[in-house]
Amino acid sequence: MKVISIGEVLWDVVGSEEHLGGASFNFSAHLTRLGHEVFFVSAVGEDDRGRRILQRMQHLGISTAFVRRVPDHATGIVTVTLRAGGQPEFVLHRPAAYDFPELTTAQMERLLAQPPEWIYYGTLHQMSPAAKELTARLLHASTNARRFYDVNLRQSSWTPELVRELMAQATVVKLNEDEVGEIAHSLGTRHESLEGFCRSYAARFGWQGVCITRGVLGCALFLNGEYIQAEGYPVKVADAVGAGDAFAAALLHGLGQGWRPARMADFANRVGALVASRRGAIPEWTLGEAEALQHEPQHPAPQHHVSGHKETA
Repeated sequence: MKVISIGEVLWDVVGSEEHLGGASFNFSAHLTRLGHEVFFVSAVGEDDRGRRILQRMQHLGISTAFVRRVPDHATGIVTVTLRAGGQPEFVLHRPAAYDFPELTTAQMERLLAQPPEWIYYGTLHQMSPAAKELTARLLHASTNARRFYDVNLRQSSWTPELVRELMAQATVVKLNEDEVGEIAHSLGTRHESLEGFCRSYAARFGWQGVCITRGVLGCALFLNGEYIQAEGYPVKVADAVGAGDAFAAALLHGLGQGWRPARMADFANRVGALVASRRGAIPEWTLGEAEALQHEPQHPAPQHHVSGHKETA
């Protein structure tokens, strides 16, 4: 597949360590590893961190042709604190270079010379007026491309109005279980189950599919009218940074292959778990390692009540 991914690239600062990251960049790196042609659109500063990003992109096989060099803003960083179980808390430092992407007319023509099959975007980057305007141009110029929206809500980096607008543009949406509650609350909706949320929102916004990640419990996937829940793979979590982005890349890979929902969800669970078991957002991994993961016996997972006032388990 040819995929255009527009979003943030930055350094995750975890204690004294720095790991290359940013949800959109992580997604692009993992999707490239799965054999797809990914064109990443973003911006970096004219600084050491920016130069190191461009070098790593080349090493990962991702084109740097559509990454702007911004002279007056530093390359993005986010301070990451790992809670119990390796779950991350993020402090974003903005404005950052990635907030100011730009494509010349020549770059736009080159990017769209072969029409993309998918365009990927997330919420955080769309808070930037420059990013939002450029994304709108790409969507307008690629009317036949399907749109993958990875919600990825971050504190102080989203509004209900923006999320509603981005959902309305999407073909497939991926979010986590906490975000289901946040969105239901912000839009004033109420659902008796995750399946109810999926069916209601897919009908409301015209989605082909919606996937809800559930951590160790796996995921729920609604695709073309079919709803399934897929069991997760228990691993010792090193850190969960980037696991959701790897999951999203694996899910899109399955969509591109035309897999049935059960196979698609299982594959995404495997890749997400494998990445969570390793340090950094884009660690080395192989398909063989993902396929080698095994389930553990689990009790049936309870259905969650999704309320427009509060999410309860």
